[in-house]
Amino acid sequence: MHRRKFLQTAGMLTGTLLTPAARLYANVPPVDKNGHVLILGAGVSGLAAAYALQKRGIKYTVLEARGRTGGRVLTHTIEPDTGLHVELGAEWVGASHERLIGLCKELDLKLLDHTFKTHVMLGEKYYTPDTWQPNVEWEKKYATLLEKFRKMTDRERLRFDKIDWWRYLVSQGIPERELELHELNDSTDFGETIRNVSAYSGIAEYAESSPNNEMDFKIEGGNTQVVKKLIEKIGADKILLDKKVTKIAQNGKQAEVFCADGTRLTGSRVVCTLPAPAVLGIEWNPALPAEQAEALQQLQYARIVKSSVLCHERFWKDESLSLVTDTLPHFFFHTTKNQPGTKGVLTSYAVGDKAHVFSRLGNAQKIRKMAEALQPAFGDAAAFTETVASYYWADDAFTQGAYAIYDVNQWFGIRDAMATGFRNVVFTGEHLADWQGFMEGAIQTGQDAAQALAG
Repeated sequence: MHRRKFLQTAGMLTGTLLTPAARLYANVPPVDKNGHVLILGAGVSGLAAAYALQKRGIKYTVLEARGRTGGRVLTHTIEPDTGLHVELGAEWVGASHERLIGLCKELDLKLLDHTFKTHVMLGEKYYTPDTWQPNVEWEKKYATLLEKFRKMTDRERLRFDKIDWWRYLVSQGIPERELELHELNDSTDFGETIRNVSAYSGIAEYAESSPNNEMDFKIEGGNTQVVKKLIEKIGADKILLDKKVTKIAQNGKQAEVFCADGTRLTGSRVVCTLPAPAVLGIEWNPALPAEQAEALQQLQYARIVKSSVLCHERFWKDESLSLVTDTLPHFFFHTTKNQPGTKGVLTSYAVGDKAHVFSRLGNAQKIRKMAEALQPAFGDAAAFTETVASYYWADDAFTQGAYAIYDVNQWFGIRDAMATGFRNVVFTGEHLADWQGFMEGAIQTGQDAAQALAG
């Protein structure tokens, strides 16, 4: 999952910029030292919140609907004998992700280089980075547009939320071939066609991120290592699995949480780290404010399928290979970079309509489609393939997509409504963060919520 850093926009119209904690949690009353916090979700946001509360001596219990921890961080060992692993969920740690990088240092986790050189395949024509001929005139204009955006006032930037990213590029005179490439490349950042992405989301993605667009590192041993380390710190006994929350009843200074298996817990505060579909699946008593419920209904989640094919030889030769294509598998990258051995894994990252179609194929068909897509560049790729591991996030019962995607008029239209605390409940998660769509954003909101509760 990879996204962009957004502006801290609260108070924008009055000229006052607030920090993320101040914006989202300014009116959150601190919990009493003898209080108990219920955290919904054992993804990185919930675990980061629990760790921050523990440091401040506040009691907590984490409730997780799944039978596992980690949420959308999902490391999969594709070859148990050698430990070769892939990420079927969150993939990248960005160079600008200060919270996650700091947490990795604190937990003694090593970050590995996870940058790539982009190859291109259009109309079955294959271009290496050295042979691809960019449109120099457009590249200069595009760089100028990004630079102008960086220098704009916050008020001036508001207008970008009024149109979609595709339409904005067209309005700037982008040539047809470059528009096609932007559609292919940029849609991997958002998880859907750029016709369904706010132009503010689009231009902020590329103007505010690291030179590699935050595709910089991954955690040695797999991104799930940060989940394991956090659990070691907070205690596995504080996490209750298979606890799907069905109802939250609030009365005075208490909130009672009901689970599908009959479990009932009472807390003085609730930190809800759940994605929008899961929040909407809860019966709220009293009901969520209409504006908040409507905002949650409007938010969409990206359709992404990650399919990792194990090969008995790294026939692509380039350890830093990534390849954007106009085929069904869409985007490939060498996900086992920096892992030892002769075997390797290429991961297909398909989005939107392509993801839906690709997800409905059987494993043998997926391998065949991936091999066919790679054939113009590498010949008989099928001869090297062994097995495939795949996960389609739109079919995930709890998230119904990989990460949130903000359409036209939504970043400045529905985000604040979703983020507003409701009585004893505060909300966190990547969909509310400035680093939206990344582990960084999930951690940031979890930590900030805990800090506000601690007072």
